[in-house]
Amino acid sequence: MEPDLSAQPRRPMKRRNVVIGTLVALLVVAGVGWLAWDLTHPADKAAAGGAQGTAGGGGPGGGGPGGGAGRRGPATTVGVATAEKNDIPIVLEALGTVTPQATVRVRPQVSGVLTQVLFKEGQMVTKGQLLAQIDPRQFEMALQQTIGQRQRDEAQLESGKVTLERFRTLLQQDSIARQEVDTQAALVKQLEGTLVIDRANEGTARLNLSYTRIVAPVAGRVGLRVVDVGNVVNSGDANGVALITQISPVDVEFAVPQDQAPLLQQNAGAFMEAKALDRARTTVLDTGVFASLDNQVDTQTGTVRAKARFNNARQALFPSQFVNVQVMVRTVKDAVVVPVAALRHGGNGDYVFVLNADRTVAQRPVKAGQSTPDKVQLLSGVQAGERVITEGADRLKDGARVVLPGDAPRQGASGAGFGGGNRRRDAASGAQGTASGAERPQGGASAPDDAARAERRRRREAAGGSAPAAQ
Repeated sequence: MEPDLSAQPRRPMKRRNVVIGTLVALLVVAGVGWLAWDLTHPADKAAAGGAQGTAGGGGPGGGGPGGGAGRRGPATTVGVATAEKNDIPIVLEALGTVTPQATVRVRPQVSGVLTQVLFKEGQMVTKGQLLAQIDPRQFEMALQQTIGQRQRDEAQLESGKVTLERFRTLLQQDSIARQEVDTQAALVKQLEGTLVIDRANEGTARLNLSYTRIVAPVAGRVGLRVVDVGNVVNSGDANGVALITQISPVDVEFAVPQDQAPLLQQNAGAFMEAKALDRARTTVLDTGVFASLDNQVDTQTGTVRAKARFNNARQALFPSQFVNVQVMVRTVKDAVVVPVAALRHGGNGDYVFVLNADRTVAQRPVKAGQSTPDKVQLLSGVQAGERVITEGADRLKDGARVVLPGDAPRQGASGAGFGGGNRRRDAASGAQGTASGAERPQGGASAPDDAARAERRRRREAAGGSAPAAQ
């Protein structure tokens, strides 16, 4: 049986088609990879060189501006703010404790049985208000006794004085000895001294009787009751009868760093407003004034104790409560301020980026002054009305081009402009032409497309086929 000679020429043809198909697939993968790289690295591709930049731009006209802008780097979108003239309040903040001006534990001055308790727990009382009553009967009897003693001694004194006058008359008549006159005079003085003691005892008895009425020594709020009716109380009781705290007005004690103490001392004679805020610093509990500053520094903490006074009319401040204190020390007038985000810190000091009219930025050194939570004062370097960069400054250098959020896009813009978009569209069309295998003549064909076609022809010729047969 003779072999079929007609089938043998087809085997090299199949092998040739496999080789050509493999080459075409590799070129398609290479084209898609180049397209993806070009889409994700437009700035790097533009900076690679003038020849590639010209090919990517679709011609000499598109390559010139796009390539030059790519070498400078893409423009950065930034946020700006205008430097303004405002008044900056110098506020001192600290953590303080509410301290009542007076805290009095009311104790009885005499011993006795408690017969009445005339206050309620938590009640607001006034100075001199009756709080409790001790059985006064024994003190009334003691007073009556001292009164009787005084009256008896007064009568004896009167009798002694009458006798002394009679003796002096007899002495003038030389009817009595002088010794008897002197003795009677000494007796009268003794009775006068006894009467003074009696009057003092009477006063003591009256005072003890008044102590049976326990009154409030200061105005304030009464605490919880610690004693009931029927108990025997005395001056040695540790808990006493009641505890009164004066809460209107009330003080807030706080500590300030020793470096800020001179600032408070210099403005001690002026009015400095103080605010007491809650723990979250969201609600102002009361407004008062700065009261006083201590005369020495605490060596353990390096702070100085200070005090602010509040009327506490709404009773929002409670004794021993922790509050945040803000003291308005002074106000800086007509200060040039910018947002805190605009101030940058470098090795040579503070600086800001100032926006120029041509959409470029200039790095300018500044000197910072007082600050608030959102604003900072610039003592030098920036004038009121100039615009500074607040967002995106970490990607800027001196002389860099920027884009503002409100700017409209322009054709042929630099950096991330629209010349790069033309290059990406040309690269996409070149990759599609390679995938289809058709060699369509294009006046704006890119350099990577020419290189791909030349490589494909070279591989076909090396495989022994012709271009028409490969197609």
